Amino acid sequence: MRLSKAFIPTQKEIPADATIPSHQLMLRAGLMRQLTAGVYAYLPLGYRAMLKAMQILREEMNAIGGQEFFLPALNPEALWIQTGRRNIPNFILSVKERDLVLAPTHEEVIAWLGSMHIQSYKDLPQIWYQMQTKFRNEPRPRSGVLRGRQFIMKDSYSLDRTFEDLDKSYEDHAVAYRKIFSRCGLKFFEVKASSGAMGGTGSQEFMVESESGEDTVALCAKCQYAANMEVASSNAPKIERINDAKPVEEIHTPNVRTIDQLAAFLKVDQSRLAKSLVYRHDGKPLLVLMAGNDQLNESKLSAALGGGTLETIEAGQLEALSGAEGGSIGPVDLKGFRIIADKRLEGANDLVSGANRTDYHLKNIDLQRDVKVEGYFDLRTIENGEPCPQCGTKLKISHAIELGHIFKLGTKYADVLNVSYLDENGEKKPVVMGSYGIGVERMIACHIEQSRDEDGIIWDKALAPYAVHVIAVSMNNKDIVLISNQIYKQLADDGIEALFDDRPNVSPGFKFKDADLLGMPFQIIVGEKGLKNNQVEIKRRKTGERKLVAIADVLKELKKMLHE
Repeated sequence: MRLSKAFIPTQKEIPADATIPSHQLMLRAGLMRQLTAGVYAYLPLGYRAMLKAMQILREEMNAIGGQEFFLPALNPEALWIQTGRRNIPNFILSVKERDLVLAPTHEEVIAWLGSMHIQSYKDLPQIWYQMQTKFRNEPRPRSGVLRGRQFIMKDSYSLDRTFEDLDKSYEDHAVAYRKIFSRCGLKFFEVKASSGAMGGTGSQEFMVESESGEDTVALCAKCQYAANMEVASSNAPKIERINDAKPVEEIHTPNVRTIDQLAAFLKVDQSRLAKSLVYRHDGKPLLVLMAGNDQLNESKLSAALGGGTLETIEAGQLEALSGAEGGSIGPVDLKGFRIIADKRLEGANDLVSGANRTDYHLKNIDLQRDVKVEGYFDLRTIENGEPCPQCGTKLKISHAIELGHIFKLGTKYADVLNVSYLDENGEKKPVVMGSYGIGVERMIACHIEQSRDEDGIIWDKALAPYAVHVIAVSMNNKDIVLISNQIYKQLADDGIEALFDDRPNVSPGFKFKDADLLGMPFQIIVGEKGLKNNQVEIKRRKTGERKLVAIADVLKELKKMLHE
């Protein structure tokens, strides 16, 4: 492609609303333009990179037996009502007058197809995939394509006979994902994750570490333990049980509302304070006990409760339910509440918690003796430096960007949408499903986050829009024009994709800056100085290494460098 005819609108200034490197560079290098908040138009250069990523995705999905579909983005609302996902926050945009939704994902449609066409065990297994535009009702779109309202996703779905077969499909996808990200030159890691609105029995994410990331993860440098903070655990010590058990005693604690205030008032360590958090779970009162200032992880709480609706109780309703204002609520003799607690409190005594009387607390609480705790669960959000649950090494809390996510859905959708088959004995069984997604734009953004410098993008050859950037230093010099055109033709004839800066009346400095901003893996610089010795210069963008090469050897040398 000749730059004189190409539409690649580069920008020298950093856009004011772009706060992370990938967003800035995707705009500056002319890969995309923002149409409205969270919605981007992809320009030719950006779309070429996306097509490269999509081809890699297609090849690796085909390699595990995937069959490519193209499913409609518009879905009937009734399908989503059946699976109970119609009203999930931020999940769906409606076309109200037609009772349609813009699909954020396609489990429902895949299950609908499966219900019509899967009949016998002989029809399984299946892996169906597509690359399709998706929609999310993101309330605060930011960080460029990392948090958008419209995006392209490769989503695939496995349909199997048994959970053991699902395990194989799940692992096949995990292997394929590792190959995809490695081929794209991405440095990634895998983490245990929450299934969230997708449901199912398990999931894991593929992520890249980045300060620009919207996710937070816990990482162990020694044993490679990695988990999203929604599910991460640690070996934080339990609250020790004290042998000298004392009877419960009420104490007056005027105007004490927080853990810090209570610890200062009583002159005790925060770990001896049992914090009470109150909710409604599926409409019924729930009290959750946490140790000291440990922060409740609501994703873990939802998982411990088996899903359902979780709501905070309004301050005005607390006193009517518990007999006390917030800050004075506790688990002893609390009527009408289901009580669960964090694992750190299991078996603990000598605790302080609310007395269910405003401005009063109870001390010497023994959870084994004084409270009916329905269950103990890992409910806390871990903190930086806590011991790894696998090896005890200090964990590092880091920001990361999610590249891909794989889920074991089980029979959640098959049960609701009647996706079943007859086994060898003629018995009807539900199809066991898995769901697997990769954001195409995210792959591009993550690559740029990891591979850039102060001058611009540094493309890996697998994703580069063009492998080579030919720079004719001056279009006023006939020899430069002649040799540049010859080299450009040689590259095209050999199937090497090249961008040719043949723009007239553009200074060499401007061309060099644009070349570094656009970031193709190699630059071939044709200038007067080199031509005097029948040479041109090849520059490797990643390292800045420059090499003078005889004009006759340019193609041979470049091919060697491309294959290194």
